[in-house]
Amino acid sequence: MRIGFIGDIVGKPGRLMIKQHLRRLRQEHFLDFVIANYENASHGFGLTEKNCEELLGYGIDMMTGGNHSFDKKEIFGLFETYPLIRPMNYPDAAPGKGIFHTRIKGKDVAVLNVMGHYTMPMADNPFTMITSVVASLKAEGIKHIIIDIHAEASSEKNALLHMLKEDTSALMGTHTHVGSDDLMIIDGCCYVTDVGLTGCRDGVIGMDKEVPLKRFLTGLGGHHDIPDTCKAIFQMIVFELDDQGRCIKAEKVKVYDDRPKITTPAWIDREA
Repeated sequence: MRIGFIGDIVGKPGRLMIKQHLRRLRQEHFLDFVIANYENASHGFGLTEKNCEELLGYGIDMMTGGNHSFDKKEIFGLFETYPLIRPMNYPDAAPGKGIFHTRIKGKDVAVLNVMGHYTMPMADNPFTMITSVVASLKAEGIKHIIIDIHAEASSEKNALLHMLKEDTSALMGTHTHVGSDDLMIIDGCCYVTDVGLTGCRDGVIGMDKEVPLKRFLTGLGGHHDIPDTCKAIFQMIVFELDDQGRCIKAEKVKVYDDRPKITTPAWIDREA
């Protein structure tokens, strides 16, 4: 099976890049399923029902969240209706679930969403929780396990790779909005520290640059905004899994505005 994973979609520019490119890329890369992170999709903070339907209509099959999952309170009622999950290590009383189950090409697939500790809201220990959940899924016979690790610290993502690489199919990092140059397949697990945002590329992590620059220069904050028009980027990881849930091929796909796509193959760590 071939899966596409899109990182943080940031505001209207990000949604427009999904609209402009995803259906074509699904065909070109023979994608069976597309996952995307929604937490910044509605003007940079959370997700509205209108934008949820919009993104699903552009060819996304299900979406993961993060520390901004609950910024738009209307999402509370969306988890039962739409294919959305939020980080599983939020307290149990929070709306939504952290696991999405589906079948792709006759195989059971689990998509998990977990949030790191550093700079994040109050949440349970992601390391003990995710290892326990993965072990339970493996005991049920589920071999195709894909994780969105939504974390600020690259060390947390690296640690999860080494904890879970033998038992999971893919570990996709999100949250920083800055794509990392470390896409790899290691021990049959596809890993990247951060997929990178889809949205404006000429500001600061998808936002207009004025408020962040003011904060850095003066220490004074302000309301982060997203320009209606900007130079934009689309970023997606494409990976192929075999019948045992091991990754056998992966590549990064980038599109700048309406230019031709750029693909970069993953580094494969082979045994000596």
